Amino acid sequence: MAASGPTKITWKLQEFVAHAGNVTCLVLGKNSGRLLATGGEDCRVNLWSVSKPNCIMSLTGHNTPVECIQFKDSEELVVAGSQSGSLRIWDLEAAKILRTLSGHKANICSLDFHPFGEFVASGSMDTNVKLWDIRRKGCVMTYKGHTNAVRCLRFSPDGRWIAAAGDDSTVKLWDLSAAKILTEFTDHTGPVNIVEFHPNEYLLASGSSDRTIKFWDLEKFKMVSCTEVESTPVRCILFNPDGCCLYSGSQDSLHVYGWEPPRCFDVLPVNWGRAADLAICSNQLIGASFSQVTVSTFVVDLNRVKKTGSIIQGVVEDEKLYNLPVTKGAVLRRNYERPLTTCSRPQSKVKEEPESEGRIPSGEEDKDDKESTAEIRNPEEYKEIFQPQNAIARTPPRRTDPFPAPPEDDTVAVKEAEKVTAPTEMHSPVMKRVQPQNNKLADLSDEDAVSQIRKGHDTMCVVLTSRFKNLDTVRAVWTTGDVKTSIDSAVTMNDLAVIVDILNIINLKPALWKLDLCPSIIPQIDKLLQSKYESYVQTGYTSLKLILQRFGPLMADNLVTPPSIGVDITREERHQKCKLCYKQLKNLLPILQSKAGLPGRQGSAFRELQLLMAAFE
Repeated sequence: MAASGPTKITWKLQEFVAHAGNVTCLVLGKNSGRLLATGGEDCRVNLWSVSKPNCIMSLTGHNTPVECIQFKDSEELVVAGSQSGSLRIWDLEAAKILRTLSGHKANICSLDFHPFGEFVASGSMDTNVKLWDIRRKGCVMTYKGHTNAVRCLRFSPDGRWIAAAGDDSTVKLWDLSAAKILTEFTDHTGPVNIVEFHPNEYLLASGSSDRTIKFWDLEKFKMVSCTEVESTPVRCILFNPDGCCLYSGSQDSLHVYGWEPPRCFDVLPVNWGRAADLAICSNQLIGASFSQVTVSTFVVDLNRVKKTGSIIQGVVEDEKLYNLPVTKGAVLRRNYERPLTTCSRPQSKVKEEPESEGRIPSGEEDKDDKESTAEIRNPEEYKEIFQPQNAIARTPPRRTDPFPAPPEDDTVAVKEAEKVTAPTEMHSPVMKRVQPQNNKLADLSDEDAVSQIRKGHDTMCVVLTSRFKNLDTVRAVWTTGDVKTSIDSAVTMNDLAVIVDILNIINLKPALWKLDLCPSIIPQIDKLLQSKYESYVQTGYTSLKLILQRFGPLMADNLVTPPSIGVDITREERHQKCKLCYKQLKNLLPILQSKAGLPGRQGSAFRELQLLMAAFE
């Protein structure tokens, strides 16, 4: 991170406890960049003003954990989908529930509001996409075609199309008026987590667990380009408002991409862990992430980020060497034509769903509406953001001043707290409340204050010194080129942090994986999956997935057709290794089963591992 003061490029804005249970999802308001909504296992939706510590509103009504949330562009409405498959829409200005909709048969995974009309789209683990008429409380169309969970939905800027991405590794594009699929993009090799339309041009970007972002021409329905493989799955992307570049919130970093020709303009380290959403406010990029019960927000000063020009992926700056068409001062494809008035219902070609699915019959009220509430927790902040200034102008005020970088002395205590916690993990509430600690220190003598500050310092130094020594030992073995011996030496040290460091390296280089490594690594994965640290669990999950994908078929074949003993020694050894790995993998089944029941993306990830394990049965 850069130094303090005006030279700072990125900084943490805030960290706070958002829910009584684990946070399951969050979304930033893209219009203002100042509003944040979070969903949790406590079945609530909480509203926050970015950089403010107190909850503005708490929305209730769901009876199962909230799986996803989305704001309407103008930010006066918010919709939330639950694990049970129901949707609830709240009017934030009126502070009341607006609609309750049901019809999906499984978890809601994705939501989006139509940019002009009174419609909302939802995607579910039941593989369906539904289009809802908010005014009539009904589902007007169900789009079928995905074969797995629908992870992201986006309406095109002109409101004519909807793009849907899912765990089946495809992106599908539907024409709303004609009620038919326009095209399907199938070039991704892993689940597609996010799609975004270019703000002006007929261009679509998609980010996937295959760790790439692909750009699609929506006139020719062909791929324009693809980014280099990132180190982690792509989960959130955002076009710059003028469409000059695309931002990707990667694990602890921000990438800035161009697409014609494909290039990476800039990479900045940002300690947000796994970014969940991005927004732009006052030429600052706001990133938000969550871990367990806490939410963190970060700021990147876009004035100091490269959005064009030099290329940093080892490629020369002269674009002519790409042998790709480069049009100076002109748009390569046509722009969207936005309607001057709000659109009405989709045309009559769209057949409405039967009243029994998603529709509340005329004259009846949804019983759950009576239980849904919008509790205002901070009246002053609520009035400032949501209350209309007069009867005509209902647009809430939007602040345009940037978020200032914190002075260095205000962040010292936070930095010290971060040093004694595991990487990317949640800080304890005690560590977060820096100001009260400073007040207590002010009442102490200088000697006592220094003594308080140094508590735990010596212990942490011993831990870090030992870890450095262990890593140095592993590095010395690694330089000989013997990965297996490096892994074995790390295992004997009995330090999971060292194991995580090594696995994070070989996870990025699948070519380093050999069957010989698996018997040593699988027992360590068992420990990582049971760790209280989310980063350890993520590393264990990634390693296990690589093992199952690369060696699962080989293990299954060897178990089904064992060799004749004494005929082929090499094959016999391979059979014994596969047999040992199979036994170790079977021991992981109870852990996978318990985590597969978790809500949201984490549960979905472990259900995927269960499917890969099923190949052995």
